[in-house]
Amino acid sequence: MSHTAELIAVGTELLLGNIANTNAQTLSQHLSALGINVFWHTVVGDNPDRLREALDIARRRADIIITTGGLGPTYDDLTKQTICAAFGKSLVLHPDILEDIRTFYESALHVPMPENNTQQAELPEGCVVFDNPVGTAPGCAFESEGVHVLMLPGPPHEMETMLRRHGEPYLRRLSHEVIVSRDIMTFGMGESSVDELLHEKMARMTNPTLATYAKPCEVRLRATAKAPTRAEAEAMLVPVVAEVLDLLGDIVYGVDVKDLPEVCLALLKDRGLTLATAESCTGGLVAERMTAIPGASRVYRGGAVSYWTSTKADILHVPQEILDGPGPVSEACARAMAEGVRQITGADLGVSVTGSAGPDPDERGVPVGIVYIGLATPDGTFCRSLDLGRRRRDRIQGLAANHAFDLVRRYLSRLPM
Repeated sequence: MSHTAELIAVGTELLLGNIANTNAQTLSQHLSALGINVFWHTVVGDNPDRLREALDIARRRADIIITTGGLGPTYDDLTKQTICAAFGKSLVLHPDILEDIRTFYESALHVPMPENNTQQAELPEGCVVFDNPVGTAPGCAFESEGVHVLMLPGPPHEMETMLRRHGEPYLRRLSHEVIVSRDIMTFGMGESSVDELLHEKMARMTNPTLATYAKPCEVRLRATAKAPTRAEAEAMLVPVVAEVLDLLGDIVYGVDVKDLPEVCLALLKDRGLTLATAESCTGGLVAERMTAIPGASRVYRGGAVSYWTSTKADILHVPQEILDGPGPVSEACARAMAEGVRQITGADLGVSVTGSAGPDPDERGVPVGIVYIGLATPDGTFCRSLDLGRRRRDRIQGLAANHAFDLVRRYLSRLPM
């Protein structure tokens, strides 16, 4: 039997935007792995009438309802009371849970337990109790008229701990299918172009399915299959992934990888090569993204953020005739910057970025979005000239950084530059 779930996050602070609803993302990922379809996310404030309305809607369209939040001891923590009223269940005091909460306050916090914490030990009659080893609010689950209701705490660490310890085993007994996904990561083609190539194929697919997702500065394709076992689902995905790789070619930079910097780091390690960076308009973004990865010190030698023209000359030894002639935003300058940083660091590869990120043209009138990427290697120096258009400054910087990594990837993979 295929199950459908609705997630209901309770908390006015979520509606006000004071905190992000990360619990919904975590739950959806875990439920997908269990083969449970999540079709709806709902957020409701600390209001029993509106929560009751959300529950009435959810029980008509889902057979699993999972709530997060509203299990605390304060006057507005009314999730349990409202759910019990909606499903006709009584709240029952659990003396053992009350004693655990009292012990937590006295032993860990060295203060007496406030009396309003007593309501945390009250749970729906006949429920399965989920203990909370990292907080005071226990959770629970019960089934009523074919609908399974799970109540989990709101703090993300407590929620995820309870989900792993209790929620997943409870749900696993309900589901007889698993969902497996493969992420195909691409760079160099926009989402609309990728969709145009694959639209007819995606429209015909039901299981497995294929969908595009635009990430900042790149496109991810997710192939998803549902089957009784993980092995069967994975086997269903093999021809799908193979066909996409065949259609998209070398704009695919990896399957089930995090991002371009991670791929470049792995390729550098495999080849036993080192990298250095020289950046202008990206302000150190390439270096930051590389050094954010554990193990980067094995392959990344260092870099320079040569924002001023004089710094390009003094640090990277860009010839003055280039700076006075073609200028700091030019192919000649990008090549010289890459060669300079390679020389001063002793790295095998030197990659450079120079351009006009806006919001206005540079002092020479170079239009916003003009960027040059240089790559100095033992086989010579390469350059990629780009017109990224009049975009937001941060988007131009992010795209330029990705182009730098893509140039490194292509060189290391012996692909067309």
